Amino acid sequence: MYDYLLVCYLFLIKSLTKKHATMNLKRTFGAILTVLGIIGLIYTGVEIINHGGQITTLVVVGIIAILFFFTGISLVRTTKDEV
Repeated sequence: MYDYLLVCYLFLIKSLTKKHATMNLKRTFGAILTVLGIIGLIYTGVEIINHGGQITTLVVVGIIAILFFFTGISLVRTTKDEV
């Protein structure tokens, strides 16, 4: 299953870096990453408050959520609108 997700992720990154990829696709991907980051941060916060998860899992999920959030914000902010 992880191999399939990795292949999909690499294909998406490859398609985003091609010159014929539209700017809206990059902004959409940035918005998706931002939302996933927010969801991960909320999940981590709730689990920390409830003392519901193992600390290692919460740290990993929190770090990945922070990376997704800031990467998504960066993609949205730096992508220029070109017609």
